[in-house]
Parts: sequence; C-alpha cells; structure tokens
Amino acid sequence: MGQVLATVQDKFQGKQWRQRQLRKITDKVFDHFKADTGKEHLVFEDLYIAILLVYNDINKHIPGPHNDPPSKAEAKVMMETFDFNQDGVLDREEFYDFIQKLTSDTLTLVSRNLIIALVVAPAMALMTKRATEGVPGVGKVVQKMPNAIYASLITLGVVLVQNMSDASD
Repeated sequence: MGQVLATVQDKFQGKQWRQRQLRKITDKVFDHFKADTGKEHLVFEDLYIAILLVYNDINKHIPGPHNDPPSKAEAKVMMETFDFNQDGVLDREEFYDFIQKLTSDTLTLVSRNLIIALVVAPAMALMTKRATEGVPGVGKVVQKMPNAIYASLITLGVVLVQNMSDASD
C-alpha cells in the first residue's frame, strides 16, 4: 500500500515527476548507444533511432494516447538547434534538452488527460449523482450505489471516451 501511495504522490508532483521520468528514459537510451558504440555522443543516425526508442518508452510507460515521433527532417533541424557546441553530434545533456523540447507537447497532453481522469471526472460524478434521483429505474440504483464505486464507474467511462476520441484523431 505504501508503494502505491508513493507512486500517486510522485505523479501529483507534476513537473518534477515528468522531468525525472524523462531523465530516466533519456539516460537509458543514451547508455544503450554508449554501450554499443563506446562513444559519449550521438550522430544523427543514432539520434533518430534514439528518438524512436524514447517515443516507444513514452507510449509504454506514460498513460494516454499513442504519440508519433517526428519525421527525420524535423529531427535533423532540431538536432542542429540543440547541438550547442556545433560539433555535429549530441552529448548526454544536449540529448536530454533535445528530447525535453521534442516531448514537451506530448507530456503536457498526458498531464492534462491525467488531471481530467483523476480529479475532474470523479468530482463531476459525485456532483451529478444527486441529479439522477428523478430518472425512472436508474435513479434508485444510482442512489444505493456507494460514492466510491459510482465515481470509479463514471471515471472509467470518461477515460474510455477520452481514449476513443484520441484514437480517432
């Protein structure tokens, strides 16, 4: 139970939590290439493969819709922007800054979806529970249902609708 509470607490810390998660992902990917090549930098070909790996991890570990990586042309332009020492390769910190900029919109979208799913939907469910009293057949069932179960069912419905709308985009 303590681990669950610690995880929930981490998720509500917002920006710091996202930065730690992104740092873990970028370090893991950078270390993968360092082990293969023995070099402390990424050339463009390795960088694009790294981008694909990062987006794969984001899609696996961070809740929300599938996020597509940028095209090679977009990545090339961004690489030139984040190659601060202009040596044609990215070191670990340049790579972290690159991925942070690249994924900022993705992480903002994920955060918004989490807030809706974890805060807004349950609150709205509890506020609307009383409104169902007058609905024939449904009102009595809803009123007998415990608040926690009702809020969970409504939240699940909101998440499903969110996922369906994200999948259609």
